[in-house]
Amino acid sequence: MVVTDLFLGEIATELLKQLLAISKKASLCKSSAESLMAGINELIPMIQEIKLSGVELPSNRQFQLDHLSRTLHEGLELSKKVLKSNRWNVYKNLQLARKMEKIEKKIYMFINGPLQVHLLADVHHMRFETTERFDKLEWSAKKLEESIGNLKIGVGGGGGWMEEAVTRLEEEEMKWEGSFGNNFYSGLGIEEGKRKVKEMVIERENLNVVGICGIGGSGKTTLANEICRDDQVRCHFENRILFLTVSQSPNVENLRAKIWGFITGNDGMGGMGYDMVPKWNLQFEWRIVAPMLIVLDDVWSLPVLDQLIFKVAGCKTLVVSRFKFPKVCNATYNVELLRREEAISLFCHSAFGKTSIPPAADSNLVKQIVDECKGLPLALKVIGASLRDQPEMYWESARKRLSRGEPICESHESKLLDRMAISTQFLSKNVRECFLDLGSFPEDKKIPLDVLINMWVEIHDIDPEEAFAILVELSDKNLLTLVKDARAGDLYSSYYEICIMQHDVLRDLAIHLSSCGDINERKRLLMPRREAQLPKEWERNADRPFNAQIVSIHTGEMKEMDWFRMDFPKAEVLILNFSANDFFLPPFIDDMPKLRALVMINYSTSNATIGNFSIFSSLANLRSLWLEKVSISRLSESTVPLKNLRKISLILCKINKSLDESVIDLSHIFPSLSELTIDHCEDLIQLPSSICRIHSLQSLSITNCHNLEKLPPNLGNLKSLQILRLYACPTLKMLPPCVCDLIWLKFLDISQCVNLKGLPEWIGKLSRLEKIDMRECSLVKLPNSVASLESLRKVICEEDVSWLWKEMKKVNLDVQVAEKCYSLDWLDDY
Repeated sequence: MVVTDLFLGEIATELLKQLLAISKKASLCKSSAESLMAGINELIPMIQEIKLSGVELPSNRQFQLDHLSRTLHEGLELSKKVLKSNRWNVYKNLQLARKMEKIEKKIYMFINGPLQVHLLADVHHMRFETTERFDKLEWSAKKLEESIGNLKIGVGGGGGWMEEAVTRLEEEEMKWEGSFGNNFYSGLGIEEGKRKVKEMVIERENLNVVGICGIGGSGKTTLANEICRDDQVRCHFENRILFLTVSQSPNVENLRAKIWGFITGNDGMGGMGYDMVPKWNLQFEWRIVAPMLIVLDDVWSLPVLDQLIFKVAGCKTLVVSRFKFPKVCNATYNVELLRREEAISLFCHSAFGKTSIPPAADSNLVKQIVDECKGLPLALKVIGASLRDQPEMYWESARKRLSRGEPICESHESKLLDRMAISTQFLSKNVRECFLDLGSFPEDKKIPLDVLINMWVEIHDIDPEEAFAILVELSDKNLLTLVKDARAGDLYSSYYEICIMQHDVLRDLAIHLSSCGDINERKRLLMPRREAQLPKEWERNADRPFNAQIVSIHTGEMKEMDWFRMDFPKAEVLILNFSANDFFLPPFIDDMPKLRALVMINYSTSNATIGNFSIFSSLANLRSLWLEKVSISRLSESTVPLKNLRKISLILCKINKSLDESVIDLSHIFPSLSELTIDHCEDLIQLPSSICRIHSLQSLSITNCHNLEKLPPNLGNLKSLQILRLYACPTLKMLPPCVCDLIWLKFLDISQCVNLKGLPEWIGKLSRLEKIDMRECSLVKLPNSVASLESLRKVICEEDVSWLWKEMKKVNLDVQVAEKCYSLDWLDDY
């Protein structure tokens, strides 16, 4: 009994303590409610001010503020209930007290948790933006100081014009990447781009990563911003759009944290959440409730892009870059340049503050300057602003300088050319050098593939395959355009199947970057435009040697007296672009002992008669020769063998029987020749038999020679020949039986030889033959020996011939039916 009484007494004591605690808690309920209400009434106006400030918050922050606002209003309502409650209703007051504890706990956790992270993130953003703005101000002040320091007024005594455009341009804070004013510029060529990009972003759900690409200053960022502001896009993604500028030297971890925070709804993590970001790129393992769009602007490298792509179902990424990323982007829109009317409007807005040419302005002069900008928005804005309020004489000077590929003033150089030059800073040394070489060719002209390949092989010590890879890389970076026809793309493509085009602004950039420093020490000595004579600057400095590796000349008709003596001890490539009926080869070729590649291209409507052919006897180191639209009747005068010559290309030339064996022994003059191309030479009737004694010959291309009647009977002596291309020779009726003796032949092209009735009977002896192109040939049967072509892997032919090959049931043979393809693009330049 004693134990039981003691036990019950202790229970009663503890119960009394609990009842006293509950009573105390209930009694303090009203004072706690008054304190909570006062605190909430202070917080609610602050929350409302943030929500209604007009600043667009990220979706997760907006959600958290809405949640806090609801919690505060719940606490306010609860406090009112407590104050109205009867103080003797202990049970009810206890329940209300517990609810107040929960609300206080929620508010306390938010203030001491996410709110602190938000503050840290905001401080980080403010520091970054402040640093960026101070950098811009410092740069602007420096440029302004330099401009004032170099300010010269007047035209006499070596002075120049006052560049008032600098101040105006600085006020625009470097937003030249096609930064149009929202309303005026939105109609300038951007609507079609918006339509195509919106289709990729909204309608094509199978595209997870899409791109916008174009050359610098073409308006890529402007287009991306227009996409983000578009009502249809915002509605589709329910305003879940994240726009990030990646830049050239990005903080990848920070960007990844922002993207991951955006995807997961916790983009307040900023730099605090690096450890929370997955170290791998998700492959549709994470799913999101609503679609979202991530825009990555100003992307410069594939390795960086790879780290920023999170492949999450419902999340689409838009990549904006000067470069193409075909391995990452499922589809890419190439920004189109402005049409002439649009270009005039944009230029006039910058130059005159109007949308059209004012009556007082010289309309022709304005249009000529606009044409030099080639539809590039950045060029139109920079040049227009630089010419604003300048006298007409200055405008005329600017036109002439632009036509020569020179900057018109310091602001033009820094704002346009230097900005576009950034594209070349991320190229490897070899690739950048190859880009600069493109300034050696005339504007608005297609550059034959073989010309570039031959030149790069000779001066950059690379093989043809690497040279072609460089072309592809430059194309992917939008620094040139590869123009192909339906035949191009395989191992045996030739020059007429692929050519190169380059925007004139990029060509001007290449010329600008190549024209720095002492003219006698430049690696490339270039004439940007065709002129009647050589530049006077060259003549003034001709008393010293020019150490250029590449010399490019662009003139009209040149006679012997038009040249002056120049010394080129290091020149390895000479490019002669001209438009004339008569052209005398420059005597200074004698002073090019290291010359390895000579290119002569005549852009006249008729073939040019070439004088001074005897100078070829001095070209002992010449390895590549390209002659286009010239008469080679005097080639036989050169009797000294060119022992190092490997490649000869005769394009649109008049042969004039100069290759006949009675006139010249080709095997004696060109003993080491490995490639011979003869294209569009209408007077070539018979291939000379002396060619068959050039035992080093590996590639023989006779194409578009419509009067070629037969091949030499000893063609089989070319034991090293691997490529025999007889494309579009309609008069050729048969292949000589000796073709079957070409034991190393790998590719035979007889396409468009419409009168060729069959293949040689013993063609099966060509055990190494890998490919036959025989499209548009009128063959009615195949010789039985074709079954012995053990290495044959691909045949291209017409549908009515394809069944002949398929009947053979040859293993591993791909019989491809040719598509009809007719093109006269080669006539564009003539």
